Amino acid sequence: MGARVAATLLALLAFSVQLPVRAQEVRIGEINSYARLPAFLEPYRKGWTLVVEEVNARGGVRGRELVVIARDDGGKPANAVRIAEELVYGDEVLMLAGTFFSHVGLAVADFARQNRVLFLAAEPLTDALVWSRGNRYTFRLRPSTSMQAAMLAREAAKLPARRWATIAPNYAYGKDAVAAFRRHLEALRPDVEWVAEQWPPLFKIDAGATVRALEAADPEAIFNVTFSADLAEFVREGRLRGLFQDRAVVSLLTGEPEYLEPLGAEAPEGWIVTGYPWYAIDTPAHRAFREAYERRWGEPPRLGSLVGYMTMLTIVALLERAPDWDTETLVETLKGLELDTPVGRIRYRAADHQSTMGAWVGRTAVVDGRPVMVDWYYADGADYLPSEDEARALRPSD
Repeated sequence: MGARVAATLLALLAFSVQLPVRAQEVRIGEINSYARLPAFLEPYRKGWTLVVEEVNARGGVRGRELVVIARDDGGKPANAVRIAEELVYGDEVLMLAGTFFSHVGLAVADFARQNRVLFLAAEPLTDALVWSRGNRYTFRLRPSTSMQAAMLAREAAKLPARRWATIAPNYAYGKDAVAAFRRHLEALRPDVEWVAEQWPPLFKIDAGATVRALEAADPEAIFNVTFSADLAEFVREGRLRGLFQDRAVVSLLTGEPEYLEPLGAEAPEGWIVTGYPWYAIDTPAHRAFREAYERRWGEPPRLGSLVGYMTMLTIVALLERAPDWDTETLVETLKGLELDTPVGRIRYRAADHQSTMGAWVGRTAVVDGRPVMVDWYYADGADYLPSEDEARALRPSD
């Protein structure tokens, strides 16, 4: 009898010790395509890890340790949805964050809607995420394709070029980007003519055939949406065949160091791009971020670093300000949430759940053999969004 009592007491003691451990954590589920895009997403992971370490070093969030459970979706929507279910119902995470590819982000957003769980999309840029397929439980950090296309169209409209061609990956992000750029440029320059479209499959571009088709159309300017390995192939073949000679190129994302720096001395010069000139941004907030990142990781930040950092900053600000941590209260708190970041103060709009984070616009150049952005400026995302009333009209009712 005594042995049984002792065993029971030991079991109860072990149980009582285990319970507070989970109670003292706040768990976040992070889903991303780490293996598919390590150039962007490894810095991204380091960015959000930096925030987690900083927060936990000062005692956590309201006394709870911040724990991130990160999973790799392999760039496949079905994988991402399965992982989301495991994180929510198995690991009991408070909310979901992350994703890179637009079709993956849309799949997780639909899961969030059906399961009534908060999802903060870090990177997927498709307009549909917050507009035509937006829902109560999905918010986004990065400026959308429409926002960045509007920034580029403002510069493109100043060019003398009238005949335009486009090249973009054949999935949601690429299609949205081309449609948005055309819409914004036509509003500023009704005289433009679209003479060719190329839609290579994502990461499977036939650069030779693509460049030949663009050459045959003889445009005066090209709008490019390719990135990563596809961009490198396109640039290499285009340089070889002289496609860019005496032609303007406007290129979404090409100024991001993840995609620009691997091009080395062969990087194109004079392209109008969105990107991230981390080496030249000298505001106090960005300088503090850069120094902390370099001190922790021994390397300079990339755009992925900044996105990961700001994603986790948002989550921490939300958890600190929400009066309760049930999903509905978190959603209501994130609507209109404002916070200071390395790029300045941003706000998550209540109307469409889009943040006002902006982007840097400039031109590519090669300086001392190193590709960089020059003549750049920061375009505030708030200046490139529809009004909140217009945004509400773009969304289904919650």
